[in-house]
Amino acid sequence: MACYGLNARSQLLNESRDFLYFYSDSTVYAQKIRLRPDLTGGWSLRADSRRIPVSQVKFFNNQDGFFANTRKLSLLGQASFAERIIEGKLNLYQEVIYNDVLLGGEYYGFRDYRPQAVNNRMFINKGYSDLKRVNYRNLNEAMADNPNSLALLRRYRNTKITGVAMYVAAGVAIIASGLTLISEGKQVGTTFGGIPKYADRNYTGSFVLLGLGAGLSLGGFLVGESGKKNMERAIDNYNR
Repeated sequence: MACYGLNARSQLLNESRDFLYFYSDSTVYAQKIRLRPDLTGGWSLRADSRRIPVSQVKFFNNQDGFFANTRKLSLLGQASFAERIIEGKLNLYQEVIYNDVLLGGEYYGFRDYRPQAVNNRMFINKGYSDLKRVNYRNLNEAMADNPNSLALLRRYRNTKITGVAMYVAAGVAIIASGLTLISEGKQVGTTFGGIPKYADRNYTGSFVLLGLGAGLSLGGFLVGESGKKNMERAIDNYNR
């Protein structure tokens, strides 16, 4: 690899250039790095004219951005990449999907996507350390040296607990609505063909429970979304 780039360990990387950062902590710079499909239906990285298996690459940087391999966090161990959308003391990554068709010449790019609000499908790390999933435990550990960020993170946890409780209550109300709907009224005979005939039913209780369940579900969603903003604020505060 020395024939086309610089190999170094534990160095301060020049992110104005294209490079590959390997799991071995070695780095290779190249004139051009591209992610391309291979004959097996997977992906490989091209550093100039050399093909590099994606399983060996921890990070890569090119004209499209800075990307981290999420292979170690995949249940099947499949290599995929997440783009760094926030750079700072705590980096934030969002997984992206690659097109499997040419966008022009030999260039394969990303499908259209928009940066999302911080959520549990994202990843964090510091520097060039291993990725971790975005969740309360990992964020609490990463931001342990910043009391203000921890306070915002606790608000996120409290709203999440409230949201989950509201979803559970909504489920109970909806189930109760169904049971009430079935049990109300009584059979008074049969019609021609053996179809049960029921007395007039009062569905008020069922609809009240159903409405309560729907309201609690909506409330749980809104509470959860507001809680995510506190998680975003915690990361922003940490990176100031």
